[in-house]
Amino acid sequence: MTLDQLRIFVAVAEHGHMTKAAERLGISQSAASAAIRALESQHGVRLFNRVGRNIELAQTGYRFLPEAKAVLDRAAAARGVLEDVSQTIAGSLSIAASQTIASYWLPRRLAAFHETYPAVKLSVTIGNTRQVETNVLDGRADFGLVEGRTESDILRRATVDEDRMMLVVARSHPEIPMMRAGNLDIRALRWIIREGGSGTREALEDFAHSQEVPPVELQIFLVLPSNEAVRQAVEAGAGATIISELVVARSLAEGSLRAVPVELPKRDFAMITHRDRQPSLAQMALKAHLAGKAEVPASAE
Repeated sequence: MTLDQLRIFVAVAEHGHMTKAAERLGISQSAASAAIRALESQHGVRLFNRVGRNIELAQTGYRFLPEAKAVLDRAAAARGVLEDVSQTIAGSLSIAASQTIASYWLPRRLAAFHETYPAVKLSVTIGNTRQVETNVLDGRADFGLVEGRTESDILRRATVDEDRMMLVVARSHPEIPMMRAGNLDIRALRWIIREGGSGTREALEDFAHSQEVPPVELQIFLVLPSNEAVRQAVEAGAGATIISELVVARSLAEGSLRAVPVELPKRDFAMITHRDRQPSLAQMALKAHLAGKAEVPASAE
């Protein structure tokens, strides 16, 4: 068996779908299917059960999966040792990032990193904070970038930047009524929000708690899966939202949205890594770059 066959097997097992696994690996569906067939044929086993158009792990596949992952982890560690010995910053890095970071904060920084380290191949997957955390824990991402709170105690977390949150409505939205205590009557607003597990949703819930309003008492009008969808719905006059300034800066400048003056705490953009995995030189270089440190990791000097 080959490492490529193992990578394909693990990807298919994790996605439960041949096409999705192939897309993640950047290969054709037919190539992924051929690799699985070859692996099964070489060893006279069935790793997956084909159920209609879907596939699921067979009993042998369940037993083989942790061993395959362990081999891939050891191969990655061995590659890291060779990189350290050769003092070469090269290889592949996988990054999982939440939407605001991936769409508005990360691209220019990755472009600048590539100019300095052209031998490093970068790939980015996008999800909400919970999904990013899971990817780092499972080893599907070398590290993650999130704006929400993380839960696992086996992750290291380091702040790389700050983000300003804003309460915004459409330009034509009526004035928001005030409470006797001088606070906005946030119960009177119709809210457009992100899905559970996102840092943006978390920011709204934190704001509601600070106003002594249980989030369940908010008028949640619409739940959407992306910042862009939320922004467009608010611009259309559907309601209010709390969202990153990075997402709405242009709309505010053009006048399609207006900010409601309210004190909202800043939130961190944080890098998360698994505490038990040894980083390669390429990982160390990218971490330093994203944290705003220009120097090469000391072990590469």
